Amino acid sequence: MTAPALTAPRTAPAPAGSAGLPRALHAEWIKLWTVRSTGWSVAAMVALGAGLTTLVCALVARDLAAGATGEPVGAFITWGLLFAQVTAVVLGALTVTAEYGTGMIRATLAATPRRGTVLTAKALVLSGTLFVAGVVTAVLGWLGGNAFLSAEGIGLSLGDDGMLRSLLGSGLYMAGLGLLAMAVGLLLRSTAAAVSVVLALVFLAGNLVMLLPGSLGEWLTKLMPGNAGSRIATPESFNPMLLDPWPGFAVFAAEVAVVLAVAAVTFSRRDA
Repeated sequence: MTAPALTAPRTAPAPAGSAGLPRALHAEWIKLWTVRSTGWSVAAMVALGAGLTTLVCALVARDLAAGATGEPVGAFITWGLLFAQVTAVVLGALTVTAEYGTGMIRATLAATPRRGTVLTAKALVLSGTLFVAGVVTAVLGWLGGNAFLSAEGIGLSLGDDGMLRSLLGSGLYMAGLGLLAMAVGLLLRSTAAAVSVVLALVFLAGNLVMLLPGSLGEWLTKLMPGNAGSRIATPESFNPMLLDPWPGFAVFAAEVAVVLAVAAVTFSRRDA
């Protein structure tokens, strides 16, 4: 009598698309919005961006109308985003570093083994969230600040040159900052380190390169991410030496894309 042949146990096939982009998007959306930091970051963005824009417009409206400041009115209508961008950086970094800190990244990659799909889903959910939050912040700031400007006869309407572009551009810039922070977070795997590096690059380095002599300092100032990208979020700029809005944003987008590409390659080759 011969022994029965041993066969491997049958396993149910995985459902089609179980690890695809739609499911990954759904998972990343749940992960992003079930942690308190997301709600607090978005609330802080709106409060800082819209609140400070309204406040500064209230304080300078009379002097602007009298021509006492020497600054363009349009430079103040999204002024609060200077501080609100910090929250976009924090949220972008947390999108990836929080999972490394808790070890949840291993569960994420077990559920969706294709790392490119995971990274794409994270980028889409993060950038979509920050785009909407950035536009809402800019619109609320414009409504609040413009009330004081209009009272002095210098209000800005949506039809004014660069106004609509700056409101939508605020969302684009916030989304880009979040993606930059996410990419740096993937490379460093530390929230504090990623936030520190991106904020230093945006705030500190962007101003320090102005000290370099001659045309080198001028061009590096124009090309720094914070200077190139933020121009799209204002109808007028305090610094006339910066690149025009769309060329500047194109430079910023290219810089973000390069860092994201490096992060994607590192993410695909490094152990979780």
